[in-house]
Amino acid sequence: MSLLRSTTARTRFSLPATTSTHFRSIQTATNRNQDSDRRQGPVKVSPTSPSFYTSRPVFYDQVAQLERAIATTGAALRRAQLLPLPAFAKASLPPPQNVWQSKEELGETFKTKINLTRYRKITTLLNELSEFHRIANAAGVADISQKIHAVVSLFESDKKEAYLARGKKKPVVLDAYGRSYTLGKRKTSSARVWMIPVQAPEPTTVPEGAQSKKSTPPTVPMTTILVNNLPLNEFFPLPADRERVTRPLKVAGLLGKFNVFAIVRSGGTTGQSGALAHGISKGIVAHEPALEVLFKKAKLTRRDPRMVERKKTGLAKARKAYTWVKR
Repeated sequence: MSLLRSTTARTRFSLPATTSTHFRSIQTATNRNQDSDRRQGPVKVSPTSPSFYTSRPVFYDQVAQLERAIATTGAALRRAQLLPLPAFAKASLPPPQNVWQSKEELGETFKTKINLTRYRKITTLLNELSEFHRIANAAGVADISQKIHAVVSLFESDKKEAYLARGKKKPVVLDAYGRSYTLGKRKTSSARVWMIPVQAPEPTTVPEGAQSKKSTPPTVPMTTILVNNLPLNEFFPLPADRERVTRPLKVAGLLGKFNVFAIVRSGGTTGQSGALAHGISKGIVAHEPALEVLFKKAKLTRRDPRMVERKKTGLAKARKAYTWVKR
């Protein structure tokens, strides 16, 4: 046993002196670095934006960028001597056609909930930027106009064209035979109306030597109005309905200048006559565009919005009540 112990003691592993000294220096340097890190604390990273510490950094960054774009564009327009703009020049600019995104769509863009106050702030900035775009576009400054358009287009709604086209009436186009096709409505009635100008009769030539015994007056063209293949006086026996139908022709002074063919559906005689008059008015404007202003003032081309009031529960009619008896 003593021999074994002495052999084991002789074969114990030992490092060279230079290597152990190197390891001690590395450990000392590591301990110093750890102590310095504890004193300095964690390494701070600079924020990505000035609005990093706010509750809505994306929103305030976008607002700051819009304000910066307005300031830069205004300075460029002033250098181009386009600002300030006189009142008469501002009145001659084309009307603005801006359709901005809704609050929900802007909320997805800004990654935050947009209330009414924030929405008004954004739209106010966008309207000011759009005003600069109108000035630059009218003055022909292409570079400024393109830069503003690139910013404004990011906030425009996808439904802009459909919204701007709303309320615009489609022009009535005459066919190859000069006929116009219009649609008139009143209450629950609808009328499809075809109108064609009356062709004037060709003048008859009388020989120079021949003289007629009786001088016949020139024939005056008459307006033919057919409603559901029936003459006007047969389809509308009441004079008030016939007067309502012929009123657009009398107001325009074109009685006897057009033939009218119509198909009416639904409703009673009052609604059908009003729908027919509405269709005739639109047809006259298609043939004579100069009468559009007159017909607008007379409210002939306007669809009458009045409808029959609905019946209420517990009443005899819309407002008529049943007779109340106490006992």
